[in-house]
Amino acid sequence: MSKLLEGRFALILGIANRWSLAYSIAQAFSREGAELALTYLGDRQKESLQELARDLNVIATLPCDVTRDDDLAGLTASLRAMGRPLHAVVHSLAFANRDDLTRPFLETGRAGFALANDVSAYSLVAVARAAMPAMTEGGSVSTLTYQGSTRVVPNYNVMGVAKAALEASVRYLASELGERRVRVNAISAGPVKTAAARAIKGFSSILENSERAPLRRNTDPGEVADTAVFLASDLARGVTGNILFVDAGMHVMGF
Repeated sequence: MSKLLEGRFALILGIANRWSLAYSIAQAFSREGAELALTYLGDRQKESLQELARDLNVIATLPCDVTRDDDLAGLTASLRAMGRPLHAVVHSLAFANRDDLTRPFLETGRAGFALANDVSAYSLVAVARAAMPAMTEGGSVSTLTYQGSTRVVPNYNVMGVAKAALEASVRYLASELGERRVRVNAISAGPVKTAAARAIKGFSSILENSERAPLRRNTDPGEVADTAVFLASDLARGVTGNILFVDAGMHVMGF
């Protein structure tokens, strides 16, 4: 049986550890035959990423701080130097100051607001721009979001606003990049036990509400990863500008 991503080259940003959704996606991409380039932030993360990469189909690990234009330019140069088309980008990056996830949203400072939106939303635009010179055959750009973008989730605060900006960015990028045969979509994942999620005060209570979901359970990371594979494959050749929910159906519930 042929693999869905055989012969494809993909860039994945945002693997922090083996519990990251980005790591699950990298595993699924490797399973389906894709070769991968992964990014890291700083020497400390480089070491841990290279350890994780041993179990994946990784051909390059590249430095990239998405808040630095020089790093993004370096990413473009590194991808072009590989001399091969890039077919898929997975953006799994988000950050907000811990204080801005615990105190009332009204008290969010200007700097904290700017930082959350820079890392969590603008970085998709910056990464897409950095990747375009290598995406000569078209392809897919995918990112990860959460329903806190459209509904109030306790303690999600500025991250909810950043995810709303991220989803709007998906739509505008999809419109502009379609002529280059590049599709842009987001996966709205249900709550998963990641390091980032644990930074949200009261996250355990969100997990405990899984019985409210139509499937009566929480989201499995593998379900998110398989959806990312779908979006990067030819099966999703007509899908762009969408927010795909992978949350056991929780987004349809009104209580």
